[in-house]
Amino acid sequence: MLITVMQQAVILLAMGWALTLNMRKARHHPHLQVFTTGFWFGLAALVCMLQPFHVAPGVLLDARNGVLFVAGLFGGPVSAGMAALIAGLFRYGIGGDGAFTGTVNIVLSVLLGLGFRYGVNRQWLKVNIFHLLPVTLLLHTSTLAVIASLLNVQDRLTLLAYLWPFLAVMVPLTVILALILQDAALRQQEQDRLKSSESRLRAITSALPDLMFVMDEDGRYLEAMASNASLLYPVNDSVIGRRVHDLFEPVQANRFVAFIRQTLNSQKTQRLEYELNTHDGMRIFESQAQVMDRGEGSKPAVVILTRDITQRLQNETELRIAATAFEGFEGMMITDADKKILRVNRAFTDITGFSSDDVIGKTPSILSSGQHSRDFYQHMWQSINEHNHWQGEIINKRKSGQVYPQWLSVSAVRDKHQHITHYVASITDITQQKKDAERINHLAFYDEVTGLPNRRFLHERLQHYLSGERQESAGLIFIDLDNFKAINDLWGLPVGDELLRQAARRLSRPLRQQDMVARLGGDEFVVLLSGLPTEQAAAATELEAAGLRLLTLLEQAYTHEGHQLKCSASLGVVLLNDSSATADELVQQAELAMYDAKSGGRGKLRFFDPKMQEAVAQRLLLQQDISRGLDHGEFIAYFQPQFDYQGHITGAEALARWQHPEQGLLAPGAFIEVAEQAGLMNRIDREVLHHACSYMAAWAELSAATSFTLSVNISAARLYQPEFIDDVLAIFRQTGVDPARIKLEITESMLLNDMPMAIGRMQILKQHGVRFAIDDFGTGYSSLLYLQQLPLDQLKIDQSFVRALPDNNSLNIIKAIIALAHSLKLEVIAEGVETEAQRQLLYQHGCEHYQGYLLARPKPADQLEARLQQQLCTRVS
Repeated sequence: MLITVMQQAVILLAMGWALTLNMRKARHHPHLQVFTTGFWFGLAALVCMLQPFHVAPGVLLDARNGVLFVAGLFGGPVSAGMAALIAGLFRYGIGGDGAFTGTVNIVLSVLLGLGFRYGVNRQWLKVNIFHLLPVTLLLHTSTLAVIASLLNVQDRLTLLAYLWPFLAVMVPLTVILALILQDAALRQQEQDRLKSSESRLRAITSALPDLMFVMDEDGRYLEAMASNASLLYPVNDSVIGRRVHDLFEPVQANRFVAFIRQTLNSQKTQRLEYELNTHDGMRIFESQAQVMDRGEGSKPAVVILTRDITQRLQNETELRIAATAFEGFEGMMITDADKKILRVNRAFTDITGFSSDDVIGKTPSILSSGQHSRDFYQHMWQSINEHNHWQGEIINKRKSGQVYPQWLSVSAVRDKHQHITHYVASITDITQQKKDAERINHLAFYDEVTGLPNRRFLHERLQHYLSGERQESAGLIFIDLDNFKAINDLWGLPVGDELLRQAARRLSRPLRQQDMVARLGGDEFVVLLSGLPTEQAAAATELEAAGLRLLTLLEQAYTHEGHQLKCSASLGVVLLNDSSATADELVQQAELAMYDAKSGGRGKLRFFDPKMQEAVAQRLLLQQDISRGLDHGEFIAYFQPQFDYQGHITGAEALARWQHPEQGLLAPGAFIEVAEQAGLMNRIDREVLHHACSYMAAWAELSAATSFTLSVNISAARLYQPEFIDDVLAIFRQTGVDPARIKLEITESMLLNDMPMAIGRMQILKQHGVRFAIDDFGTGYSSLLYLQQLPLDQLKIDQSFVRALPDNNSLNIIKAIIALAHSLKLEVIAEGVETEAQRQLLYQHGCEHYQGYLLARPKPADQLEARLQQQLCTRVS
């Protein structure tokens, strides 16, 4: 019996393992599991019946009742019924006297198991040793009692002998089998809970825009989870077991490992922010690490949650920018859809005087000045609602009640359904801008010194007059103050400005409202008189009368600090009756008339003559032609010989000539005046000096010119130029001429500009050997003191005195000049000698050098050279 019981125990435990395996494998198919469980319990009962203990013929004693009890307890009605059916059918198949009682025991075991299951579900019982032991003892005792009812007295005694060994083995085995299955069920429940928890965790992880890693202290990936596997790098099984050094740059990898170890050392949550170059470009990430408990024997590890914060940082940057912009220099106001003010910035308070507490919850109408109509605001809000924007100038009111101009810009904010949710307004105080604009406009159209309209204003006024229908005539009076420059230089700019203001007031006083006086600049004014008669003669008479009245006013003395300053004026007048003339041409015509008046002795009035403009045009053409001729080297030097009393050539004066390609050779009278006015005399003088020095350098080799010198005229403008000395010396170097053979002639009137500067420049050239002659002596007003200081070598008697001989006055002046020259030890030469009588008179009074048509006319260089050679031959012969 012992062996049989042991076999039953082994079978029972083996079947227990099989049942736990079935529970684990079939858990994913609950409906199938019911039948597989019933089958396995039935099979276990059948196997137990195959190794029974025969108490009596046809009466079996085995462990089937424990199996079926457990089937009822853990399998439920269906599985237990199936197991009971299998066991019952098999028991009837065996047959014998105990078939009926065996079936009763099968049913009784299943019912007792189902009852215990019911008690567990009701929480009356628990699957533990304390509740199982009495029930299993009852089960097996009842089984033995049913079997005993079939036995005779002798067999009962035999059964009694094996009662306690059977109970001692079967009761514990049944309990153990129940506990094994209970443990398997509990483990299965825990696994299901773990899988459910893991599923929830994965679902949560998948819903988060984050990466989750488990990494050890060496930076090795132990686990990886992510909602998007391409967030950073492939977070799948390919990274498990790899280290960060395999995926990151060395510097970044070392930083990440240090971050992990810092977390482990501190045992606190740590954060790390870093940049990585990902599939989507450079991104910014934030990682948060927490120490993970892995138990003993495992390397320390951390759980790392990594999030892409690139967009967040960009949003934060944009918010900071928006906040900074909101608190900028422009006033900002935000309202809701009902136009209730929600927020204003500091600039709003600075501009309006209203604090945020004053306006929040109110409408922008609190700023209204009342100077705009209802239609204005309706149009404004209509534009905002239709076009989402409006901007323009508006007059609003500060908290103090002050009204001021404001530039307002309003934008509508719409949601995704295109419903307006807010209005954003920016305001700018344009008070100063308006003042500046008015100031700029005044400066653009008015003279700053006198406050009169300027040239631009006059031009627009004339344009308006010329472009309109003219039923009346009008005229221009161009006014230039005489000697204003002298007053300005003597008394200074402030006095000059005050004189201009007084003149402006005088000019404005007699004018009517439709007339206008403008200052063009300097000391030039223009008066526009309108409303003149349409008949030209009458208009001219009235215009002349107005001009004469203005002359009378301007000739009155100006007062400054008790001093009486006299400053007359010259007036040019033009009638605006030429429909073809432009505004600029009309002003120019009046200006030409003014210059004609000034040339007539100043303090005069002249009407414009078309011949004046023709002369100006000719002068401009001549000016252009002179400039062209200089560019093409058409200006040359002619030479007029200078003689002593015996008729020997001692020198020559270089004179400018223009070899015009169409008009032939032109003397200075044809071009010198225009050249001086155009500022071209400097170039002409330089050309003549260069030609003269070139020829002098060549003639220096001639034996006939051993004491020969060349005189060259220098204009006033050239003498005072800063580069004059350097330019003259450069010509000397270029031509190779001996400076001592060159005599520079300056006029006496030139010295009046700046005598000390003239003396200084002449002395510098004198140090290089250059000689100097003063031309036209006696026609100026030179101080004898300055004359004594000039480094002169020669005085030249002006031809105006020579031509007047034998007039006594001219003779007396010539004698005085000669006496002065001798006293200063200067050579004297007379120019313009045209008769022998003139030469004789000059010689009688001490002048032994002459120049003029009597002796020789200006001639080209080759003819002068031939005359020198002829003179040499004459002397030799």
